[in-house]
Amino acid sequence: MRKFIKNRIRMIKSTLLILLLVSAGTQAQAAESKIGIIVFDGVLTSDVTAPIEVFGAASKKSWFSNYDVVVISTTKNKTIKTEEGLVIIADKTIYDPINLDVVIVASAYDMEPLINNKTLIQFIKTQHNKASWMASNCSGAFLLGEAGVLNGKKATTWFGGENGLAKAYPQIKVQFNQNIVIDDGVVTSNGGPVSYQAAFALLEKLSTKKYSQEISESIQFNRLQYAF
Repeated sequence: MRKFIKNRIRMIKSTLLILLLVSAGTQAQAAESKIGIIVFDGVLTSDVTAPIEVFGAASKKSWFSNYDVVVISTTKNKTIKTEEGLVIIADKTIYDPINLDVVIVASAYDMEPLINNKTLIQFIKTQHNKASWMASNCSGAFLLGEAGVLNGKKATTWFGGENGLAKAYPQIKVQFNQNIVIDDGVVTSNGGPVSYQAAFALLEKLSTKKYSQEISESIQFNRLQYAF
């Protein structure tokens, strides 16, 4: 009887060990690729929530489950408040060690303090050297411009801010009156509601057009064509 009980205990321990190893493997796979969204006090809400909703919904699908969305604060304080008053608690900060596969830079009405933030600009440069895709919404393009990410590339910014981007960074081939511009691994957009369009365009690049449309339908974004 004792021998039987010992054997049962060994079997249970072996089963638990296998389950733990499988769980650890699954968690490692889920965090294999990271989409980082850079946020800060005064950030425009939709620039952040649009990609979170799109990529968050996609990450629940088997075909995109290896991607994890991470919100990254530009200061050591992980709690930030958007321009519209939404409080967001970031997962990481730019001071934490992290490697991103996709970087999305949001925007604010006053970009000067961010452009002058040398630690932030260096963070963007470092991630650009490793990431497969870079993206910006609205005036976030100025941060990509400051980091040299847009040099020699076609890009856009907020509608009406194109001349300012061209003047500040002459090496950028600024595009006018375009919602989204995609060039050589970089997606730039007007921001605001267009942040959704940009997220779907980027999702298509990371997966397929079919899968991007699937998420558009699942969050009912596709129904906007019937709204007007």
